[in-house]
Amino acid sequence: MITKTRTTKETDITVALDINGTGKSNIDTGVGFLDHMLESFSKHSLIDLDITCKGDTHIDDHHSVEDVGIVLGSLLAQAIYPVKNMERFGSANIVMDEACVSCDLDLSNRPFLVYELNVSGKVGQFDTELVEEFFRALALNARISMHIIECRGKNKHHIIEAAFKSVAVALRRATAKNERIGIPSTKDVL
Repeated sequence: MITKTRTTKETDITVALDINGTGKSNIDTGVGFLDHMLESFSKHSLIDLDITCKGDTHIDDHHSVEDVGIVLGSLLAQAIYPVKNMERFGSANIVMDEACVSCDLDLSNRPFLVYELNVSGKVGQFDTELVEEFFRALALNARISMHIIECRGKNKHHIIEAAFKSVAVALRRATAKNERIGIPSTKDVL
């Protein structure tokens, strides 16, 4: 288990993770919908996660959601790099009822995000525009090239949850051990 704490005027966050875990989680971000998404992420990535966040949610959830992505992403980078004896690439299509979302990712050490989810408005009290903010912070800080594409869907909750699960499964596949591959790059470094 590796741990990181980040304290700003807007948030106080501690994240602990075990990338080779079993999918156990203990999450309290102060943003109920984000907690639900991160519990799904943990379960399907098999990454053990402990996350606490005390943020300025009296203003809105933006700082908490983005900053959790920053801290989680930086810990993922610490756990992943240098990439060795890992698959490196991962992909998953996740279906939730009428919704289907795909994620393709590369543990490239070159961050990039393609985000194509057609969601707007709110799910409960949660602003759906924060989903992109979370994934951007995660990808940039984890130094992952990540493409999250909505294939179809109508229900915003289903689309967003399918996105979190598709990222989780793609990440699980990309970090899968493969002793034969060594450093998975013709450059011999990532």
